[in-house]
Amino acid sequence: MNYIKKIASKFWEDGYVILESFFDSELMDNYNSKILDHYGVNPNWEHNNEFISKSAVEVIPWFPYREGKPYFDEIDKHKVFNDITNEILQDNWENLYCMMMFSKAGSKGQAWHQDCPPENPLKYNLNRLVYTHDITDETGGEIVIMPEAHKAGILPVGKPHEDIEGQIVYKPKKGTVIFLHGHCFHRVMPVKKDRISSNFRAVPQGTPEDITDICVYRNMRYKFSTEEVIEERI
Repeated sequence: MNYIKKIASKFWEDGYVILESFFDSELMDNYNSKILDHYGVNPNWEHNNEFISKSAVEVIPWFPYREGKPYFDEIDKHKVFNDITNEILQDNWENLYCMMMFSKAGSKGQAWHQDCPPENPLKYNLNRLVYTHDITDETGGEIVIMPEAHKAGILPVGKPHEDIEGQIVYKPKKGTVIFLHGHCFHRVMPVKKDRISSNFRAVPQGTPEDITDICVYRNMRYKFSTEEVIEERI
């Protein structure tokens, strides 16, 4: 229990915590194959061209549980995974959704963003990122995080992928889990080879189900449900 409390304390200090070798290699290989089977050789983009051009985001999501495909229960129901979540979010937190993310070789990755508007510090999501294969120099797609940005308010206006002083760049290995606050600034670097990550998103009790419908980028706020830019940030 002290171990879990230390993880939660580190999370609230930095806005994220990285746990290497959390899931075993065999499970990750199994899940990686299932995800690749879903996407096939040449999956189609889910977003419209305006979003892709303005956000510098090229990620194809898949929500297996919404399709009645509970393929990933060994993560979703993992006791320690959920005990850590409970210590971070406290009692009666809720699963938001499970999202697989695929980036094609040669794509832009993801620009700096906050998963939900940061104006209310009590309204946020928790990303629980799981990596089913190694992210390396050869694959690209490193995750970039701004430490303590969950306490910094809104992401500053600027170029979508431009470096921010103080950022950390991390290459997760297979089996790594990253717990990441939804208000924390983060991005994914350009992708050289096909890249997969998965996100078992959770929220504190009472958080609206559409908490991640509006995403904050350095140049806009975007509403996914209506596929529109609701604020230009210049």
